[in-house]
Amino acid sequence: MRSTFPDATIDFLTEKPAQDVLKGNPMVNSVLVFDGKNQSGIGLITEVRKQNYNLVIDLFGNPRSALVTYFSRAKYRVGYNFGWRKYCYNIIVTPRGGEVHNTQFNLDAIRACDLPVVEPKIHLPVPQEAEQFAEQFYSDQKLQDKTIVALNPAGGWYTKRWGIPKYAQLGDAIAKHYKATILLLWGPGERDEVERIAAMMTHPVVIAPPTSLQQLAAVLKRCSFLITNDSGPMHIAASVGTPTVAIFGPTNPMLQGPYGNESEIIRNERLGCLSCNFTACPIGNPCMEELTVEEVFKAFERLERRMYILRHPDLQNT
Repeated sequence: MRSTFPDATIDFLTEKPAQDVLKGNPMVNSVLVFDGKNQSGIGLITEVRKQNYNLVIDLFGNPRSALVTYFSRAKYRVGYNFGWRKYCYNIIVTPRGGEVHNTQFNLDAIRACDLPVVEPKIHLPVPQEAEQFAEQFYSDQKLQDKTIVALNPAGGWYTKRWGIPKYAQLGDAIAKHYKATILLLWGPGERDEVERIAAMMTHPVVIAPPTSLQQLAAVLKRCSFLITNDSGPMHIAASVGTPTVAIFGPTNPMLQGPYGNESEIIRNERLGCLSCNFTACPIGNPCMEELTVEEVFKAFERLERRMYILRHPDLQNT
């Protein structure tokens, strides 16, 4: 949009937990934040309406965002063909949510406006303050010039979480065979989990400090690899170019996986119920419970080998 309308005012509306991802993005003029705890839907509509937008694109497509779009009074209102919500728009996008990756699902809204997609790659600008934070952390922990493999054991649903003891075993295996330093990532309410992993491991580990999303991006940018469940940090790693092994089970990596070529997906392919989207498993969560440390380690080996060859073009034909 910025390449097509270089002088336009482009604002982004998001909810409070995600605002840090957008702060400082040079493509965006302002970030409008909806705080559901302290702001009503009417207040949000009023805030958007007074901006007098020419174009509003609703990528969320829930009842509230559809109504905000409709009452914005924008000349062009773009949204997806979801039930009654489609009547809130005058440019209606055919949804492909079960067919394409979420990035392409969102870009379909741009295509519906006859705007060219000039950059399909995900990019997350990291501000200088976050870079300085990460640099100081790496310096304090003496991590410069080391192979850093980050582990992220978190996930929004318990069905997406590979076991804590398995992460500990995997960390020891990578530290032993690759002489790597293991960095444990965590977010709010997850510190106990990484401390348990650290206590189970026989090799020394580093536990990441508390971070904002931008600081996490700067920390991940300096990692050699990330091994993670399907989660927000997985997407942040992809957006800053960190090679990622992503462990999947109830969600579909073709639709929600790390976007780009620098990733390796590992699933328990012995099951026929993968990508069920269940937040609670009726049969004991075998997609995570039965996925072995050896399988995830081999996925890491494949990614490490592939990245080594990509960085050494002379080896690609050997």
